[in-house]
Amino acid sequence: MHNFVFGIFPYIALTIMILGSIARYERDPFTWKTKSSQMLRTRQFVIGSVLFHVGVLAIFAGHVVGLLTPKELWYAFGISSGTKQMIAIVAGGAAGIAALAGGAILLHRRLTDPRIKANSSFGDNAVMIILIVQLVLGLATIPLALGHLDGSEMLKFMAWAQGILSFKAGSAGYISDVHPIFKLHIFLGLVIFVMVPFTRLAHVISGVAVPFRYLLGRTGYQIVRSRRGVRAAPKDVAPVRATRQPVAARSVASAPAE
Repeated sequence: MHNFVFGIFPYIALTIMILGSIARYERDPFTWKTKSSQMLRTRQFVIGSVLFHVGVLAIFAGHVVGLLTPKELWYAFGISSGTKQMIAIVAGGAAGIAALAGGAILLHRRLTDPRIKANSSFGDNAVMIILIVQLVLGLATIPLALGHLDGSEMLKFMAWAQGILSFKAGSAGYISDVHPIFKLHIFLGLVIFVMVPFTRLAHVISGVAVPFRYLLGRTGYQIVRSRRGVRAAPKDVAPVRATRQPVAARSVASAPAE
């Protein structure tokens, strides 16, 4: 099972994310959106959104650079494994706390505000809850990492990530003896990759692709309004009826009788 989850499942997750995202964009591009609730209520949105997105982006960049940069390059810049481990703990911890605080704010307003709750789907809430769980797992690895300040555990994860991307056989063996919290954190991260094409997480790809699209000549944007799922007006609200009474007829009707 370990070899499947950490040796085969990463390729399944990446394949579903890439091909699923392409299929969704080609089949139904107008569903490719963030489904932002800012227009429903701005209170708590700005601070929660800024904390969450800045924290998540910092964490993502740290994982990409930290795991995929060869250790020889770090050593060439005079950064030892222990120093790199401490940088990851401090920077990752700060970003994780910021993202967790922002995510808690966004989830609170989504679950407690009646308007936002009514316009939130099961998938919207599930995505936010899963991301918060992932952030908690990531922060839970910090005490474990403090017990390996020599960077030995970090080197295992680097070898695994680089082995997966280079299609190296037996890459799952690099992390066979790490703590289960690390393994759960990695597994949930792969599950999040699988969720991207089927949820609002698809807009994450836009954050990388859209700048290049505009640089290549696209200008402006298009707003699409869907009528799917439109709810009927409450019974106690009378519909507005337009009158077609001609102006001349109204004038005659309002003139005094002779």
